[in-house]
Amino acid sequence: MALDDQKGSFKFIGTRPDRPDGLDKVTGRARFGADAHASGMLHAAILRSPHAHARILNIDTSKAEAARGVKAIVTRADFTQSLQPAPGMKGENWNILENVMAGDTALYDGHAIAAVAATSALAAKDALKLIEVEYEPLPHVTDVDKAMQPDAPVIREGVAAGTVPDGMHPNVAGYHESGHGDVEAGFAEADLVIEDHFVTEATHQGYIEPHACLAQLGADGKGELWCCTQGHWNVQKVCAALLDLETSQLRVTASEIGGGFGGKTAVFIEPVALALSRKASRPVKLVMSRAEVFRATGPTSSTSMDVKIGMKKDGTITAAQGVFRLQGGAFPGAPADMTAMCAFAPYALKNVHQIGYDVMTNRPKQAAYRAPGSPMAAFAVESVIDELCNQLGLDPIDTRLRNASHEGTKASYGPRFQRIGLVETLEAAKAHPHYTAPLKPGQGRGISCGFWFNHGGETSVSLALSEDGTVQLAVGTPDIGGSRASIALMAAEVLGVPYDNIRVIIADTASLGYNEISHGSRVTYASGLATIKAAEDAVKKLCARAAAKWGIPEDAVKWEDGCAVPSGPNAGEFPPMPIAEITRKMGATGGPICGHYEATPEGAGVSFATHIVDAEVDPETGKTSVVRYTVVQDAGKAIHPTYVEGQFQGGAAQGIGWALNEEYIYGEDGRLQNPLFLDYRIPVASDLPMIDTVIVEVPNPGHPYGVRGVGETSICPPLAAIANAVSAAAGVRLRQLPMSPPRILEALEEQTRDG
Repeated sequence: MALDDQKGSFKFIGTRPDRPDGLDKVTGRARFGADAHASGMLHAAILRSPHAHARILNIDTSKAEAARGVKAIVTRADFTQSLQPAPGMKGENWNILENVMAGDTALYDGHAIAAVAATSALAAKDALKLIEVEYEPLPHVTDVDKAMQPDAPVIREGVAAGTVPDGMHPNVAGYHESGHGDVEAGFAEADLVIEDHFVTEATHQGYIEPHACLAQLGADGKGELWCCTQGHWNVQKVCAALLDLETSQLRVTASEIGGGFGGKTAVFIEPVALALSRKASRPVKLVMSRAEVFRATGPTSSTSMDVKIGMKKDGTITAAQGVFRLQGGAFPGAPADMTAMCAFAPYALKNVHQIGYDVMTNRPKQAAYRAPGSPMAAFAVESVIDELCNQLGLDPIDTRLRNASHEGTKASYGPRFQRIGLVETLEAAKAHPHYTAPLKPGQGRGISCGFWFNHGGETSVSLALSEDGTVQLAVGTPDIGGSRASIALMAAEVLGVPYDNIRVIIADTASLGYNEISHGSRVTYASGLATIKAAEDAVKKLCARAAAKWGIPEDAVKWEDGCAVPSGPNAGEFPPMPIAEITRKMGATGGPICGHYEATPEGAGVSFATHIVDAEVDPETGKTSVVRYTVVQDAGKAIHPTYVEGQFQGGAAQGIGWALNEEYIYGEDGRLQNPLFLDYRIPVASDLPMIDTVIVEVPNPGHPYGVRGVGETSICPPLAAIANAVSAAAGVRLRQLPMSPPRILEALEEQTRDG
């Protein structure tokens, strides 16, 4: 059946059943990272650098070792000194080890120096004060533009990728360049060319649950680890490499997760807890404080961006060019390539060129924050498009429709798009009542498009049928956005059994084949596809059992509504055989019935969204309020529409915080000034409007049910849409995020001075 013909054919897909983890979470029964306990457990604490950049001359732990209750202390010397890449780690373990525990140099404020395990959390923290560290402070740099200057202090020599052009500062660790056509010729064709500079500050994912783990590692090299993570196979791989363990001997279990948004794809504390456990021969629990989360776990990159776009009077974009500089902290890995590739992806351009720079600074190693790099790129590009529309008197949606990417468009970063739904999101946005609703004085409206790639990745699923016909489904991707419900719905659709008869568990690393991290909007797509295939495998076996009982060929049996049914010449010869009747006798008809699937699916469809925002600005105080918000996004197929809407709304809410309030503030000393929620202000309910959602469904041809990832695309348009709305309301273009009241007032004052 063609994907377009499936819309009305589903029994379970597209329904809104209760979430399977809901009762556990509202009653407190769910176990999160810090809920794990073990007999004889010790508590750990980490000593962190008070300097942005300093050489570590000496560490004396003798006084701390003699302190009451202290059972173990570890430093860099307690980790493997082999820097050879572990299988599948792509040469990254050197950076991971350096971030987990500093070597000769502390590279940022909050860098781990040593760790203590003691009989109580208080004893461990007290012991930290007894560790004596001799530092030699070094020059530091925390700004991305300054880090590229010839006189900038060098963070680390010899780590630049081979793609970095000759003559660049050693802090430039990566370089990306792509595009096609002739941008100079394109600019010459334009009636109007606008070039502008934009800046965004680093922001944290703001998950409510801090990083936490419980580790037990024996002298025999066998260990257990319980942790909050988006990818426990990744944790297993990294910890085994850093502690010189056999990977299979370390069993990792993912807890429930109190938010991640990409920030829990990285490894920070788990190797430290394991090293302490091995040294103390006791289980060790390690829980980060909120200040540690801010100072030492990855926020997104800060950026400095230059965008130039040419447009004709009719709204046709003739050329586009962008330079995107991202700092990734003291290590390579800022998503400069993805920022550059996402920047102009929504538009079908004949002439386009983009460059991305991955730059090191004395900050913590950046981590993913939903669609890494894409929101910042959209902020710069969509702001320039908005200004072009303003100066040429063009409708912002009609202009985007004129230039929108569609099936067959050569993407700005190279390949041609398959079927995509950007045009449909723009048309739905234009038809929405929000777009033509009247604005009050002091209000402005902003539009933005956004793009994200989505991802497949290694995936393994195992499905087992119980004797009563119910289903147990083991997946390896931690549930960070409702995936258990969506996966159960897909299994129910194939098997024809009720949703409530399917239990989905997140298996540990010893119970299932390797699974990549829950990131890249991959879980409902990849684990869902694997679940469909595993369920089809089980259906094939169920039909074979029925065929054997009826004495007819296996291919003469089909599966309908949870029953084996004779087909072809045998149709109607036997009554349908329900799943429970087959499974009840499976012990006597060939043994257990299971379905399995392992693969690396490569059909993840890219995704687009269009957001509409109304904002109100108080010109006397600079205070901004978002008064109305509408998200229109292509989900491919909404398996569980409530979860899809939640992802849409969550991305918009985080975008509001990023655009208006959130930022990392570093002092002249290179230390983070606002490492608590008191000073790092994320949105609360009173900061948010009701966020309307429109689900567009343009099926992804790479998935049996047309699924596209939705978790990341929703955060791509907000920064630009809000900035365009605020700029319209204030009557002045805002080019730096966050658009805090002081910045808005400064822009208004500058406009007044300039006349």
